[in-house]
Amino acid sequence: MDPIRVLVVDDSVVVRKIVTDVLSEDPAIEVVGTAVNGRIAVGKLEALKPDLITMDIEMPEMNGIEAVRAIRAGTGGRMRSRVPIIMFSTLTERGASATLDALSAGANDYVTKPANVGSVAQSMESVRQQLIPKIKALTGRPLTAGPVAAAPAPVAAAVRPPAPRTGPVKQPAVLVIGSSTGGPEALAKVLPVLPASLPVPVLIVQHMPPVFTRQFAQRLDRLCALRVVEAVDGTPLAPGTVHLAPGDHHLTIRKTGRGLQTALDQAPPENFCRPAVDPLFRSAVAAFDGAVLGLVLTGMGSDGRIGAGRIRETGGAVVVQDQATSVVWGMPGAVASAGFADEVLPLDRVAETVLRRLTGPRTPAPVPASAGGRR
Repeated sequence: MDPIRVLVVDDSVVVRKIVTDVLSEDPAIEVVGTAVNGRIAVGKLEALKPDLITMDIEMPEMNGIEAVRAIRAGTGGRMRSRVPIIMFSTLTERGASATLDALSAGANDYVTKPANVGSVAQSMESVRQQLIPKIKALTGRPLTAGPVAAAPAPVAAAVRPPAPRTGPVKQPAVLVIGSSTGGPEALAKVLPVLPASLPVPVLIVQHMPPVFTRQFAQRLDRLCALRVVEAVDGTPLAPGTVHLAPGDHHLTIRKTGRGLQTALDQAPPENFCRPAVDPLFRSAVAAFDGAVLGLVLTGMGSDGRIGAGRIRETGGAVVVQDQATSVVWGMPGAVASAGFADEVLPLDRVAETVLRRLTGPRTPAPVPASAGGRR
């Protein structure tokens, strides 16, 4: 198999060298070129024909967001390109906002820049752990090392029909969603279609660091009729409100004498992730006695597979995004290949299916009778 051809774009000579050195250590990857700004990168595309681009955000002449737009739109007579692009971001409010802008413009994923480029060994290890698995996942290569090694993206032939049910499907009293790579844009397409009158609460785990989750919740809130918040501990669950797990915290559901509430904790990562999807799915099953609708969208790895199986075996239902519309068909593919998916759907059919399953004939559900609504 030919090596993955990568173009590294960054105005920092130190970062370019760190990224190039790390990638060159992997025999499956070849750095075919570098560029110091977006304009030069766009100019090199046709000659280098990279399989993937790593892109800094803050650069002179043409920044990373402008470069992504130019690559996706096609400029100066160039063809529009769908080459995967991974942004290099900083863990700051400004960096998070710019990264979300880049994802909206068409970037596929992001990694956070090493905080201390003075420590070359530490910076190289940070890049190695974050970047290489994403490069391989986005280019469809098997993952031979790193945290998601045990869960390469399944192939379409591995999809198993859902296991036979022993009882009826329960009417969902909650919607729980898991997503990762490609998830921000997928969620931005699904959630705005759902009405403010949605009869159940919604809880989401999107693999994302702190700061990013707060910014992302605010963006979704502006897009949606539903109220979208970054989850805080101890909030009563109410229909029409979406709780997004904050970075570095698991989000679960807690039973109290006053009803069901959000709960946050920093228990060890699961599936190498915190927040992780499986803890949310498990807690929803326990809190709602299996009356759960689970949705698994695009993402690396297999987080959510075990939780989806639990939802299904206790009478809930699971919907997953299909391979053709997923940026990476790891998480939804893992659920589908295990036989835990009731439906495998293209992204543009997910919202209507969720709505149909949530607003069918309803029976009393264990949701606290507190006020929902947009504001």
